[in-house]
Amino acid sequence: MSLADSHPRPDGPGRGRPRSEAVERSIIEGVIRLLEEGVPLAELSIERIARTAGVGKATIYRRWNGKEELFVDVVRAAEPPDPELPGTSVRDDLVTLLEQLRQRGLMTRSSVLMHNVIAQMKSSPKIWDTYHSIVVEPRRRTQHAILRRGQEGGELRTDIDVDVLNDMIFGPMLVRAVMRPDADLPEGLSEQMVDAALEGLRPVSSHTP
Repeated sequence: MSLADSHPRPDGPGRGRPRSEAVERSIIEGVIRLLEEGVPLAELSIERIARTAGVGKATIYRRWNGKEELFVDVVRAAEPPDPELPGTSVRDDLVTLLEQLRQRGLMTRSSVLMHNVIAQMKSSPKIWDTYHSIVVEPRRRTQHAILRRGQEGGELRTDIDVDVLNDMIFGPMLVRAVMRPDADLPEGLSEQMVDAALEGLRPVSSHTP
């Protein structure tokens, strides 16, 4: 799927008057059109985006604080949606979240435009910080909540900081999906990684034979 086939998120930043999906779609598709024409993120202004989308600048500012938040929504529109967690077990929830990372990795590899946009985002500290604040940190809080539930329910060791647990479980998939573009991302990888991690993270009995 290309960015042009995507649709904006309905759960983006809400401010001002009620949001119109049709208007938001035209704005995000306007940004996508400019990116597909090779316009770098640094050269995209709100004025230019407004002209391309056929809206006024005020229409954009009612929905986004600035182009940083708008660019984040463009990227989110191309990513797999945040999954609904099954809640049946810590393992099932972790597999669901890792599967989203795997799918994002596959999608980024298949879309040259998406790959270029993410690379440009990383070169802009303000945009990258906005992406972390709006997208990465809420996802990390969700991950932490699942891991704490696992500790409280006796499924995970409590002698390891939850932030370290998080990196141990999600780090390997991030490495394969982001840092190693040549690495395979086969079906079943999420289950394999979660099961291997949980095997080593089960609570250790204090009693020795």
